[in-house]
Amino acid sequence: MDTSTLINASQSPPAGFRAVRVGGNFIAHNGPLFARLVEGRLQLGFRVEARHTNPLGICHGGMLATMADMLIPCAAMYRPGEERRFLPTISLQVDYMGAAPLGAWVQGEGEVLRTTRNMLFGQALVLADGQPAMRVSGIFKQGRLVTEGNMEDPLGLMDPAD
Repeated sequence: MDTSTLINASQSPPAGFRAVRVGGNFIAHNGPLFARLVEGRLQLGFRVEARHTNPLGICHGGMLATMADMLIPCAAMYRPGEERRFLPTISLQVDYMGAAPLGAWVQGEGEVLRTTRNMLFGQALVLADGQPAMRVSGIFKQGRLVTEGNMEDPLGLMDPAD
């Protein structure tokens, strides 16, 4: 492995991204994940580290799927006027479209397509260094209300000066 890849892997996330704690201990151990708001839309991302890679030195599909599994529910938390609920996954469909090599910045933006009384349907496109890495669609159960924390900004992304 050349040293330029190691230097790239240690780069900071792009401007505006902040480290977030979401998804409990599993994500805390496998992250870190970063998020930012762009015109009211949530973007979630991470930098591919050596511990995220498979034997070929590219991001393991399981890590990409894990990030995607958090992406749509996190995007739902920032929908104006919606109740914030725990959204356990019913179904997650992932199409891998390209590799995310060591050091790549992986980010996606989720979209809620429809909600019913019991379910939320969403989709997302995930990019690695600006190139399509996967597309994902999911169905999530409308679980219990989440009442702790800041309802307007659950991941703490809004600048208090705004």
